[in-house]
Amino acid sequence: MDLFGYQAQEEQKQNAPLAARMRPQNLEELIGQEEIIGHGKLLRRAIEADKLTSLIFFGPPGTGKTTIAKIIAGHTKSMFRSINAVTAGIGDIRKVVEEAKNALAMYSQRTVLFVDEIHRFNKAQQDALLPHVEEGLILLIGATTENPFFEVNPALLSRSQLFRLQSHREEDLIRMAERALSLPNRGLGHLNVQMEEEAIRHLARYADGDARRMYNALELAVLSTPPDAQGVIHVTVEEAAESIQRRVVRYDKNADAHYDTVSAFIKSIRGSDPDAALYWLAKMIDAGEDPKFIARRIIISASEDIGNADPRALQVAVSAMQALEMIGMPEGRIILAQAVTYLATAPKSNASYLGINKALQVIHEGGSLEVPLHLRDAHYKGAARLGHGKGYQYPHDFPGNYVEQPYLPAELTGMNLYAPTRNGYEQIISERLANWKGRRNGG
Repeated sequence: MDLFGYQAQEEQKQNAPLAARMRPQNLEELIGQEEIIGHGKLLRRAIEADKLTSLIFFGPPGTGKTTIAKIIAGHTKSMFRSINAVTAGIGDIRKVVEEAKNALAMYSQRTVLFVDEIHRFNKAQQDALLPHVEEGLILLIGATTENPFFEVNPALLSRSQLFRLQSHREEDLIRMAERALSLPNRGLGHLNVQMEEEAIRHLARYADGDARRMYNALELAVLSTPPDAQGVIHVTVEEAAESIQRRVVRYDKNADAHYDTVSAFIKSIRGSDPDAALYWLAKMIDAGEDPKFIARRIIISASEDIGNADPRALQVAVSAMQALEMIGMPEGRIILAQAVTYLATAPKSNASYLGINKALQVIHEGGSLEVPLHLRDAHYKGAARLGHGKGYQYPHDFPGNYVEQPYLPAELTGMNLYAPTRNGYEQIISERLANWKGRRNGG
């Protein structure tokens, strides 16, 4: 490359969006996703040992799927090529294969092929690529926002390790923003920016776990704010809110008002006070809370505080979330109010909530016990010879579709995890369980 070509390339890098400039170059720069690529985790160990097989990353947008693929290529000193499964044709794949053969023959260099939207790979594309993946010429890394078990071709799934990327946590996005503001070359550190702490937190909170969205909003907030007479760019929470197009949540001067109001809202539903629940709902709406956040809290309350005392409560809550997404605000306030008043006036039970917590505690304290032989899967080849399913009694063959037999490991015989209340529908459940218990005791 000549001097002019190099200069043009550098200018292109400098003019790239902040999200592209701040893309981590190595494992040390990577922020977030510690669950799959943190120190000592399987994927990180495989990268460091250069012992990778084909991979599929699935998760929401802006969580680092492309970034991790590029880091893998750089760490393993592989040639990196990228295609989109929607727009790439057979010719594009054959070109990548030829380049991979040349790189291996001339430089002993492997090729990492990143396939975006891999769930859209058709059979012809797959047939052109898979033989070269199987022989190790190409390390395939796919990315998808869809559930791969439903959307990705089984032939690809069988040859790949799956890793799920989660939405970035608020704390991780704050670290990314602060780093971008401090780096002079790749970030915004060459500008004299003074950004309010609450402005950074607002961007992180309302980026919905998407690093790309956060970087785009941060760059817009900084570059669209004129400097003062001293050349300082003061970015307030108002500029941040405008840049990410999410209203600032304001209650009062108390920074904890958000958490306190949500707490009062949930406790009012739990305490069966529809008037108080509506008041705190109105306060959250007026303050600019995310309606989807409110709807999620309603769904949690439907299971945690009402449960099987009124199983319809969960249906109402989930339907409210779906209707809110279709209708939006301000009419969505009516939908939220209907769900809230239903939950507040419903019979209450936390028996399911307590039951799962008890079950988890039993496992944490005593370890995971083996499945009894009569409950094991007896359908696969050789299972019967191992005694799987032997002695199992099919409940539908007995009066009332019930037969007494053990379902817990022998060590936990007689353990009671679910204790239904006498409220609402759980009254019926309680009587039904008592009847079965009487039959077990010979009554």
